[in-house]
Amino acid sequence: MARPLILSLDGEEFSVQIRKIDREQLYGSVAVEAFDEKGNPASLMVLAADGKTLLDKGGTALATLDEKGNSVERPSLKTVDIEGREIEPVPSSFGTPNELRPASIEDYFSQIIKSVYLLSAVEDGSINLLLDNLSAGRIFSFPFSYRGGTEYDSAFVLGNGTDAFMVIGKQATFQFAKLNQAAVLDAIEEEEISGDDIDFDLF
Repeated sequence: MARPLILSLDGEEFSVQIRKIDREQLYGSVAVEAFDEKGNPASLMVLAADGKTLLDKGGTALATLDEKGNSVERPSLKTVDIEGREIEPVPSSFGTPNELRPASIEDYFSQIIKSVYLLSAVEDGSINLLLDNLSAGRIFSFPFSYRGGTEYDSAFVLGNGTDAFMVIGKQATFQFAKLNQAAVLDAIEEEEISGDDIDFDLF
């Protein structure tokens, strides 16, 4: 059994188990099988750079090299930002209580969703307080990292009073356009584009 996630709400801590909900569980899946002319199952292989050597599954690997072509061990690598400053890694969310904070529906809808988990109680009745709040239409959020890494994702906890879900996402960076909002060309671009600049011989 996976290790539990500790949540904190209104000063009360409780443990939950999380189970990922895959797209296949919701919509099913389709498997495509290929066979040769003799009816034998075909497998995917990689064609090497020489154009004639076939590499089977497991015959290729990725390696990290420095500017001199020497192999670099992964533990020696450091994550830095665009200015070259080292980024402090964040710990896994499973090692400490996670405080649930109120979130708005606007915050939730502005996320790009990565994964969805079903929450279940480790002990009977341990998440009744959470379910009562979710049945009232409340949404909670907290920073989440499954294994630790360079930054947290956003975790939103919502439900219907019977089931609780944890939705993992990232803040969207695009801006929403209004209905019937027309795009406006820059006046400079309009002056630079003319019929004389178009070569109709290319069509």
